Amino acid sequence: MGKEMLEPLWPDHHPDFDRLLRVFLRRGTPDRVPFIELFADPEIIEALAGEKPTRKDSKILDEREAGLLRQIKFCYRMGWDFVWVFVDVPFIKDELSAEDTAILPRDRRSWVDESRGIIASMEDFERYPWPTQAMVNYADLEFVSRNLPDGMKIVATTCGVLEWVMWLTGFTPFALALYDQPNLIEALFQKIGDIYAETYAVAAGMDNVGALFLGDDMGYKTGTFIKPEYLQQYVFPRQKRLAEITHQHGHPFLLHSCGNLQVIMDDLVNEVGIDGKHSFEDSYLTAGEAKRRYGDRISILGGVDMGMLASASEEEVRAYTRRLLEECMPGGGYALGTGNSVANYIPVRNYLAMLDEGMKVGRYR
Repeated sequence: MGKEMLEPLWPDHHPDFDRLLRVFLRRGTPDRVPFIELFADPEIIEALAGEKPTRKDSKILDEREAGLLRQIKFCYRMGWDFVWVFVDVPFIKDELSAEDTAILPRDRRSWVDESRGIIASMEDFERYPWPTQAMVNYADLEFVSRNLPDGMKIVATTCGVLEWVMWLTGFTPFALALYDQPNLIEALFQKIGDIYAETYAVAAGMDNVGALFLGDDMGYKTGTFIKPEYLQQYVFPRQKRLAEITHQHGHPFLLHSCGNLQVIMDDLVNEVGIDGKHSFEDSYLTAGEAKRRYGDRISILGGVDMGMLASASEEEVRAYTRRLLEECMPGGGYALGTGNSVANYIPVRNYLAMLDEGMKVGRYR
């Protein structure tokens, strides 16, 4: 990538993935608190990375490559030490959509139909066009690896095992099938778990990959989607397998999971083997409280409440960020970021205010 593209918002920032590794593995304190996100919405990237990058030579960039270069530029400009790259396993699902009313709207906002899915029986399972490894998109990892700025590495991200089972069946039929069709549920978890295990084995061994981030939402504001016993039976063994593959390649295994997971946190730490937990919401567990409870065993990632970021003033965001850093910085093991992702309904000024406070306040002496 041409150096003319790389204009950090903070001139004294120099990318250093080891800064993040110290946090992920809780190996003392880095020079400053690093930044972490699962991803940023394309509308945020466009607003903060500027126009689509182009190459100086005669080679024409396709839309995918241009988007990835802009993603790299965004991460560098925001003071990150990594570039996230989504590894797409092309499952097929039904979706609903509606007009997007965010501050920086896209054409449509989509979500999965909770009332029905593509797979409702073993016959549907057998007919479903399961993706092969030849269909998995590793090209984005390869492209970003070739264009990484000095000091940065890739955090490869994927969707989760539980998520895909629920998306393929629809949540309501999934809940019923746990009782009525346990054979179907076991087959789905086994199949999707195997596909992701193969994917992690490839992604973890690719050049410049420094960590893997599993996005597998397991709960809502007051608890887990399904009983912990079902998570222990179906979900944790598959997540543990992904963690083991990641660790075999010498990388940290990070979990993004929304919802109140306090009842299963010990399982995630001791059984699954996560190195870091991401996605927090002040209504049930602040990042500061998570640091006090679990910070001696795992890293705490992000945690700036999304509702606050979306609705507060810039000064309120700065004050909140300072308080959070005071709670989470001692002893290391913390990276600053949103409670979920850099969503297109967050005012850009608020996101930048959070980062700016991180640069000013988040330095270790």
